[in-house]
Amino acid sequence: MELELRHLRTLCVIAEAGSLGRAAATLGHSQAAVSTQLGRLERHFGQRLFERGPDGVEPTPYGAVVLAQAREVLLGAERIGRPAAGTGGGTLRLAATNTPILPGLARRICALLPELRLSVSSVYASSDIVEQLERGEIDAGLAVDYPGRELAHSELIEHRGIVTEPGFVALPADHRLRHRTEVSLAELGGEAWFLTPDDGAGWPGVFHTACRSAGFAPAVLHEFLGDQLQLQRMIAEGLGVSVVQATIQPIPGVIVKPLCGTPLWARYLLAWRRDAQAGVPAETLYRAAADAYRELIARAAHFQSWVARTYTSP
Repeated sequence: MELELRHLRTLCVIAEAGSLGRAAATLGHSQAAVSTQLGRLERHFGQRLFERGPDGVEPTPYGAVVLAQAREVLLGAERIGRPAAGTGGGTLRLAATNTPILPGLARRICALLPELRLSVSSVYASSDIVEQLERGEIDAGLAVDYPGRELAHSELIEHRGIVTEPGFVALPADHRLRHRTEVSLAELGGEAWFLTPDDGAGWPGVFHTACRSAGFAPAVLHEFLGDQLQLQRMIAEGLGVSVVQATIQPIPGVIVKPLCGTPLWARYLLAWRRDAQAGVPAETLYRAAADAYRELIARAAHFQSWVARTYTSP
């Protein structure tokens, strides 16, 4: 096989995720596909790159060397043809949709690139983020799309998926289904739902499609566009339920459950202009975003439990 950058990225994601199952979820591929890819790479290098165990995978000593070199190559590839950020710094204009990845990403950018000025804007619709990138109004963006409804953009823009995660549901703590490990979407057909408006990427269409597949149309919809804390407070008061991000931190009075069969998925992605003025390598931004997401997972016990049940083999 001929070694390509995508192969190196796969190795890095496996190392960062710590298991083939979690790497598959991050890459948006099946676990079998990731396992097959790793096998081909190990045959190419002629040595095992990871040790498999009941708790996941760990790089072998040889694998650790390959990973270090892979990261250098990926970072170098991102810098080709781009001006380096000078010591005087520049401004990175970053737009982000409603994602908990943003705070951790911003903190890491400021720590990694202290000479850089970071300008952050909140943009709800991912389609608007793409348009702002196309017009050159921003340099990079955190956006969302959905399997089968990937965001379209011109050749001026590049993007890379950060993670493809399942949609969970937030319920009042005293809900009749509170003792379930997972909740069937069909069993929530009679609930009032809090629903955010059109995000230009496929939501709430994917939600309504999932409801139709479950045999119902929501009878009561509360259109909501506000902060997550306010949403959770209304759920805690018993005013409705909501699809939420898998890494959400529930407040007292709210519980978060996976949906049976995971009928809803969303992909968070990093998009950037090829000619971004700040000259910051996209690999640096991507690694900061991936690290921020792993930090969220570490604080989300309900998500960790779902991953352990869903991806039982390393």
